[in-house]
Amino acid sequence: MTESLAKLFRIFALLGACWAPGWAAALDKPAGEVVLTISGKVGQPNAGPRAVFDMAMLEKLPQHSFSTSTPWHSGPTRFTGPLLRDVLAAAGATGSKLVAVALNDYKTDIPFTDAARYDVIVARLLNDKPMPVREKGPLFIVYPFDSKAELKAETFYNRSAWQLHQLQVQ
Repeated sequence: MTESLAKLFRIFALLGACWAPGWAAALDKPAGEVVLTISGKVGQPNAGPRAVFDMAMLEKLPQHSFSTSTPWHSGPTRFTGPLLRDVLAAAGATGSKLVAVALNDYKTDIPFTDAARYDVIVARLLNDKPMPVREKGPLFIVYPFDSKAELKAETFYNRSAWQLHQLQVQ
């Protein structure tokens, strides 16, 4: 990532944290079970050198929905959750790469720029219902595959991570 792009991301994170009133709550100490830990290059940790979120904290971030076809579901599926860039901004994260880690230790690398370039969401709802672990939950990083032809590719399918529980910012 170029220095100017990194600077832009830092500015975006600061503006988001200052202007979006719901985002400040995302940095509170979680009251419920931690479902997502963001570690590495985070600017505003709430639990040591990392930012941690329970489901209620993720629900307080602006929510987005889209329906898209995936290789893992039959027919278009509706996903709802905060944009990945909003989650990263709430954590004060800056970097060039994310490593998404699933409950089963599956890891995938995601360029940090994907968060700005595409409306990637950290889905917490599948067809308007919470996702249990056996249905790829409780969190699922998903791209809006049907929104752009370039997203219908193995590269982006491989960057999706279901049963997400950790993001390492590098």
